[in-house]
Amino acid sequence: MAVETKKIYVRIGSDSQMAEITQDVQRAVKESHLTEGSANLFIPGATGSISTVEYEPGLEEDVPDALERLAPPNIHYKHHETWNDDNGRSHVRATIMGPGMVVPFVDGELQLGRWQNIIAINHDTRKRNREVIVQLIGE
Repeated sequence: MAVETKKIYVRIGSDSQMAEITQDVQRAVKESHLTEGSANLFIPGATGSISTVEYEPGLEEDVPDALERLAPPNIHYKHHETWNDDNGRSHVRATIMGPGMVVPFVDGELQLGRWQNIIAINHDTRKRNREVIVQLIGE
């Protein structure tokens, strides 16, 4: 069993905007010396998430809109009292979605569904440069 770690960097808009990173992850698998295993994806930081979605314009709006209803900007968050900032909703959204996921690969190809794309999401209240750690484990 071997382990290879790669990093992907992406700039993402604020308030649960997303960036499609499927090809970046696939490239990391192809550039590795592994043909079969798992791609473990993780986004460092308390206001980012990794997920999958059918990446198309409607869902680029629907996902942030749904998260807006779950953790809206116009309510009080105790987090604001702790740090005197405005991103309590960002932390709540990131906690709901989670910071990582695992995608298997076989014969050097990610095993995603036909319409399934990997996305990085920035829930923070400002644009952010995000790092995605891709740790490949396999043979």
